[in-house]
This record gives sequence, C-alpha cells and structure tokens, in this order.
Amino acid sequence: MATDHPTSDTAVHLEEPGQTQDDPVGPAGAKTATSKPGLLIRYPIIRVALIAALIAGVVVAGLWYLNYEQRGQYRQSTNNAYVRADFVTISPKLGGYVERVLVRDNEPVRRGQLLAVIDARDYRSGVAEAQAQVAAAEAGIRTARRALDEQRASIAQADAQVTSAAAAAAAATAEVRRYEPLAQSGAESRERLAALVLDRDRAIANLRAQRAAAVAARRSLVTQDARIGQALAQRGAAQAQLARASTDLGSIEIRSSIDGVVADKAVRPGQFVQPGTRLMSIVPTDQIYVEANFKETQVALMRVGQPVAIKVDALDGVELRGRVESFSPGTGAQFSLLPPENATGNFTKIVQRVPVRISIEAGPEARNVLRPGLSVEVTVDTVSAKGSRKRIEEESERLSRDDMRKRP
Repeated sequence: MATDHPTSDTAVHLEEPGQTQDDPVGPAGAKTATSKPGLLIRYPIIRVALIAALIAGVVVAGLWYLNYEQRGQYRQSTNNAYVRADFVTISPKLGGYVERVLVRDNEPVRRGQLLAVIDARDYRSGVAEAQAQVAAAEAGIRTARRALDEQRASIAQADAQVTSAAAAAAAATAEVRRYEPLAQSGAESRERLAALVLDRDRAIANLRAQRAAAVAARRSLVTQDARIGQALAQRGAAQAQLARASTDLGSIEIRSSIDGVVADKAVRPGQFVQPGTRLMSIVPTDQIYVEANFKETQVALMRVGQPVAIKVDALDGVELRGRVESFSPGTGAQFSLLPPENATGNFTKIVQRVPVRISIEAGPEARNVLRPGLSVEVTVDTVSAKGSRKRIEEESERLSRDDMRKRP
C-alpha cells in the first residue's frame, strides 16, 4: 500500500514559545507592535476637568482684574500702624512729701477722683499768714478812714478859725478907720491910733495864717484819701495772696483730670516730689484710635471720612471698622528729634511717611482688648476720591493755559 508523505513544496509552520497563531507575522517573520490610546483619550473626564479648570482660571483672572480696576487699585494698606491714646501725665503743682497714694497700677479712675495727697502743714501755715495779712490790711483801712474823718473835722475847724480871724481883721480895720479922723483932729491921741493899727495888722496876719492852715488841712485831706487807697491796695494784695495760698492748699490733693486707667505709677507714700515730677499716667482706654504711617505715594486719594478696615494682631482673624479722621500737617521726619537736613552732604531720596489718624468703630468687647501700642494692619478704601487725580490734572492744565495767556 502506498502512503502519502509530505514533499519539499509543503511549508511547515512551527510556533515559537509565547506566540499564538493569531499573532501576525511579517514577511521576514518579525512581530509588529500595536500603538496604545493616550491618557486623555482613555479617560475623557480628565480632559473635561482640565478644560473646566482653564475656563475657571480665566474667569477668576477676569473677575480679579475687574475688581482691581473698580476697587482694588483704590485700596491702600500698611502694617506700619499702631493703636494710640492721648494719655495724661499726672504731676504735682507743688513740692513736698507724699502723704498718701490712693490708687494702684491698672486701676480704673474717674475724672476728679483723688489719686494722691501731699503733706499740707506748710501750706496751711501759708494760708494762716495770708489771712493775718488780710486782717492787717483791713485794720489799716479802718485807721486811714478814721484819720480822714479827723482831717475833715480839722478842715471844718480851720474854716471856722478863718471866719473868726476875718471878722477880727474886719473889726480892727474899721476901728482904725474910725480913729484916724479923730487922731488927725486932735480929739484922740496918736498913741491910741498906733495901737489900733498894730491890732489891725495882727488881725490881718492871723487871718492869713488861718487861711494857710485851712489850705494845708484840705491838702492833707487828699493825702488821707491816698492813704486809704494804699490801704485798699494792700488789702487786695493780701487777699490775692490768701487766694493763692488757698489754691496751693487745695493743690495738695492730686486728682485725675480725665476718665481712664492708671498706668506707669512711680509714686510712693513718703516720697519727696518736686513740681512737675511725673507721678503716674492716666490712659483713656475709651478714646483710643489708630495712627497709621502711610507712604507718601499712598495718600494722594485719601480723604477724611473714608472707610478703613482694621486687622488687629491681638484679635486674630477679626476685622474692625474705622474712618479716616485727620492727617498730620507734615511727615514724621519733620517732627523727629533731629529733622533731616537735605541741603548739606550727599542726598539719598527716601520715601517719607505721613501719619494718618483713624477712628475705631468698635463695641465694648473689642475695646476691652484694644490697648495703646498694639500692632494693626489697616486698609483704606479711597474709591470715593477716584476722580481727584483727574481733577488735579485738569487744574494744572488750566493754570498752565492761564499762565501762557498772561505771557506777552
């Protein structure tokens, strides 16, 4: 029997390990690799998320730019700002030993409350001395007035004496006139006439003396009036000295001039103090404000009354409100202990800072935390003055045009 055997024309295919019959084989027997799809193609949600994020970024950037154009560029901020209060330094008007101190550190006080007392013995003796001087002046006034009354009586007496002397002189003159014809005719002796003439001359001389005495008495009256005026002036001076001594006696009681809290107390009982010595300070914690030092490039659009956002470091995350209250009339450097003198030596331009006072709009709870010296960060909204720069430019141009017109 014949059997069929494969011939040389028949192709025999042998499978390599790891290769299946479905794997394509190239003309030279090489394997061709198939390219896999990308991550964005296999996960469409990633592609959508990226597109959405891009759109959101564009929208956020646009909103930020719009907000910056409308409000952001008008917000001026600085962290060079601190809480301030106009505290009062308590000092004695008089010198002496401190007798009592009636307050402690950090104690709230009211206006007019007694803080300390100075030993009053020296000042009580001053009041007693001034009272004695007033009494002496009153006695001097009474003495001068009595002397004036006596002088007026003396004037009346002098006037009466003048009248009497005038009558006597008139009688003596008449008697001489009556005896002169008789003496000439021989009816009376010439000795008798000579005696009558002598009496007349004496009477006239006495009249002149009495008149001079009356004039002197009247002039003395003016002197007595002047003495009364002098006594009144002395009484006024004594009363003024008494008032001053009484004021000094009242000044031994040192009282608070404002409501506030005692701080930095440096006085103890028994301590000797001089006038003007600092004893303590009273801080008005209910009248605090913020002093912000803005750069000179930030204050162009700032105006009184503009709203302010205040962030206090002590109140983490809490934002308080405030208002621009006032501006310093000069930069901080102008009021420093040694103001800069740029007219000498080399010049280096430094951005100056302008102190701005900001009122705080806060309730009792926030004010319990706020203390002078705390650091804050403030942001002023100057959008209300956004047209000021343009108006300033227009004014400058108008002034330039007017100046050009005035030129020949």
